[in-house]
Amino acid sequence: MKRTVKVGAVQFTVRLGDVDANMAYVREALGRLAAGGCSLAVLPEMWNTGYAYRELNELAKRTPEVVTELGRLSEEYGMVIVGSLPEPHGERVCNTAYVLDRGRLLGSYRKIHLFSLLGEDRAFDGGENWLVVDTHVGRVGVFICYDLRFPELPRRLALEGAEILVVPAEWPKPREEHWRALLRARAIENQLFVVAANCCGVQGKLDFFGSSLIIDPKGELLAEGGYEQCEICADLDFELMENWRQAIPCFADRKPEYY
Repeated sequence: MKRTVKVGAVQFTVRLGDVDANMAYVREALGRLAAGGCSLAVLPEMWNTGYAYRELNELAKRTPEVVTELGRLSEEYGMVIVGSLPEPHGERVCNTAYVLDRGRLLGSYRKIHLFSLLGEDRAFDGGENWLVVDTHVGRVGVFICYDLRFPELPRRLALEGAEILVVPAEWPKPREEHWRALLRARAIENQLFVVAANCCGVQGKLDFFGSSLIIDPKGELLAEGGYEQCEICADLDFELMENWRQAIPCFADRKPEYY
């Protein structure tokens, strides 16, 4: 039986530190994706607060209520929803992506690679574990923004059976071409689908270019956001993935004992 699923990504301008405004936007955007038949939706990195460093610890206290609301929307729309939020962690926070499937919290992933150039390592605690979960749309592997520059992590997710890599991000100008090249590379080298949600617009001192992407296992773009707020969606054809993996058997031809 042919297996396809429609997936989407939400791209918007995160209002720094304004949990209620960001939640209101996401609530409406998820409704639009659900109306379009999407079964999986990816939100940007730190989508409910942005990098409001001075307020993060206080803002993180609201994360449990935000996750509860996402769970409600996930159940209402019969949808998998993934996005990262500040998670309370002792006296600090973690940048944590939550995976909700039709109302159930299936797992969470704490960002492993922290972007020291912007001081993430001083404000956040890093994660120590990768995440692949079985959802009703397939096996989903999760990583966040700067993790994209470390191919070992998505390769681990692929080896653990991930069929779709989801990437919440706040990837700023001027590194748009890196974003595109690295996302396509992760899809091509692991022969799977990638759904990446970036934010857009100005947030504090940073300017974001959007360009959320949905990419197939051959590296071809199935959907692309522009520079403004939008939702993108595309159909994933898992038969294409299986046929491509048989045509070019990269996983069977690996020689991990030599590297």
